[in-house]
Amino acid sequence: MNNPSLPPDRGDMSEQAAETAQAAWSAQPASGKENLHADKTGTARSAETTTAGPKPRRRLWPFALSGLAAALLIVGIVPRLHASAALTQQTQAQSMLSVSVVTPRPAPAVHELLLPGSVTSFAEASIYARTSGYLAHWNSDIGAQVKNGQTLATINAPDLDAQLRQARADEATAQANFDFAKTTAQRWQEMLKTQSVAQQDADTKVSDMEARRAMLASAQANVAHLAELVSYEKITAPFDGTITARNVDVGALVTAGGTPGTSGMSGELFHIQQTGVLRVFVDVPQNDAPYVTPDTGVYLTAQQYPGRHIAAKVARTTGSIDPSSRTLRVEVDVDNKDGTLMPGAYAQVHLQLQSTTPALDLPVSALLFRPDGVTVAVVDGNGRAVLKTVHIGRDFGTHVEITTGLAATDRVIDNPGDSLSTGQAVQIAPAAHG
Repeated sequence: MNNPSLPPDRGDMSEQAAETAQAAWSAQPASGKENLHADKTGTARSAETTTAGPKPRRRLWPFALSGLAAALLIVGIVPRLHASAALTQQTQAQSMLSVSVVTPRPAPAVHELLLPGSVTSFAEASIYARTSGYLAHWNSDIGAQVKNGQTLATINAPDLDAQLRQARADEATAQANFDFAKTTAQRWQEMLKTQSVAQQDADTKVSDMEARRAMLASAQANVAHLAELVSYEKITAPFDGTITARNVDVGALVTAGGTPGTSGMSGELFHIQQTGVLRVFVDVPQNDAPYVTPDTGVYLTAQQYPGRHIAAKVARTTGSIDPSSRTLRVEVDVDNKDGTLMPGAYAQVHLQLQSTTPALDLPVSALLFRPDGVTVAVVDGNGRAVLKTVHIGRDFGTHVEITTGLAATDRVIDNPGDSLSTGQAVQIAPAAHG
């Protein structure tokens, strides 16, 4: 049936075809509609040509529009889907923690322990006066190399000399009295054999002789005492060494074992140090103490001798840990015949500690200090972090020895974050080169 609202040549189409044609007719410009109307009034094509030719082409319009819409949909939606998938993948990759790993390496069997040390003389002594008097003269000044028994100074003590002379006179008197009493006692013993004297009288003479003998011994002891004090008038060196202090001058009054006459001066006349062999004391931490033995290699370095290694040896240890510092006191002896080092100097002691069972070595940057102990984080086969509690052995400074809790094949995370936990997914960053 004819629909007056349709184009002039579409009035006999079906209702569905008419709706499609109506949409196409509405899209035509006004000039096109006028031309079509003119054709219908007698100036256009015949009805057979109009109805027979264009009909199949007009039926393809819906399919063409649907294909165009689908193409536009594919062109617009698919790239968005790819972009969304790429964004999701990138977000997941960025949310996964990127870590760098290190592989444990064998710890060295011998490592060097560097400790500060104080250089001291092998022996030193403060020399005091044993005899009171005035200093007559001194023979050795500071820096002098002296030998054992060499006279350092002389004290003038005339009163002591007089006491010695008196004691010797008393000794002579006692000796004479003893000799007389001894002779008398012998005579009375001879007369007693012939019953010429009484036993009581003979015993009296013998007792008198013994008393005289005791008095002689006392006098001799007094002489020896005063003679010893007089010998101290000469101040001598107790051993070979160097004079490092002289605190007295000629004419100064010195007292036996006390302070000199001048107030403010100590009683020390000289100070001597033995510098041919020096002692260096170091405190070894408790963890390294078991590795220190008399066979441990050691050498010294000093700031005034850059690059020079001074030979030394471990002489002895205290054999116990100081409870206040948790260290082992070790004495190192140094041959110093050439005078390289001076007592009181600072030196660095290099101990070559040797371990019979070296373990694994890790940088300290891989350690985590947790409440349950020292921990390291390793990456397992599934790309997840696993925390392991380890035990630290020797300390190498920037590296430490791990004695337990770690395998040689573990991939240990370097510089792990404090928030890292077991089971967290991680990705291993490529190693940097260059």
